[in-house]
Amino acid sequence: MARDTNFYYSFLVLPSAKRKAIVAVWDFCRAVDDAVDCPADNQLGEPAGQVLHLWREELASCYSALIPTTRQGRNLKAVVAEFKLPRRPFDDLIDGVEMDTVARRYRTFDDLYEYCVRVASAVGLLCIEIFGYRDPQTRDYAIALGVALQLTNIIRDIPTDLQRGRLYLPTDDLERFGCSEEDLCHGASERVISLLHYECAQARLFYDKADALLPSVDRRRMVAAEIMGAIYFTILKRIEGRDCDVFSSVVRVPRWRRVVIAGTVWLKTMVGITGVRGGKGGRDRQV
Repeated sequence: MARDTNFYYSFLVLPSAKRKAIVAVWDFCRAVDDAVDCPADNQLGEPAGQVLHLWREELASCYSALIPTTRQGRNLKAVVAEFKLPRRPFDDLIDGVEMDTVARRYRTFDDLYEYCVRVASAVGLLCIEIFGYRDPQTRDYAIALGVALQLTNIIRDIPTDLQRGRLYLPTDDLERFGCSEEDLCHGASERVISLLHYECAQARLFYDKADALLPSVDRRRMVAAEIMGAIYFTILKRIEGRDCDVFSSVVRVPRWRRVVIAGTVWLKTMVGITGVRGGKGGRDRQV
């Protein structure tokens, strides 16, 4: 896992065995995602749809007596056995990534929510099995946080996604603010900025929901997830601080800042300070 990924700094706080397990899950999920996002670079050298089928076969091998053929699959198989990882989130992830093989649009937020749960919350549900938890409500926390992270990604990556023929913002929202896809392609107009402030508020709702759902008994166990959430929440705040101009350059959090965030969240979590991300969001949509 590269140091430039936002996940790297959250996983540093884990014990070695759990960190290795998380990296194995992350590598597998990354490879599945790359089958669609970087089809020319995927190691299997096949079209995206065929590669996803091959990853499904790798996943099946992880849950059977068969031996996976890829490095990611072999590493994952050991982790599946050690931590008794459920298969359903992996299947959901592949189903979600497969949705990107078609240049589709999402009419409503409910449609987009389903996608976010598949490609992001599913990974969170796997991670918490490795982190360990006592309260079943922690699964709801993982779902909400996964949606928050994915919505942040969607807002940040609008220009890149448009170049790939993708638009994740609900078309209902575009119509509400009088925006078209062409407006988004032309950058930060007044209507586009209003739309994106609204979308940022929706992402904040899910960060707030995750905060509210995290049981106190599992707060320390979820410190890696909380660090991840804090880093992505910082990205969201930086987008808002730039008046939602995600078109001039990619909004990033410098490496040194990610280190500071990780250390601060870890310390606050260890001493029992709640709401480590800080700040409540908008209330335009109920979740």
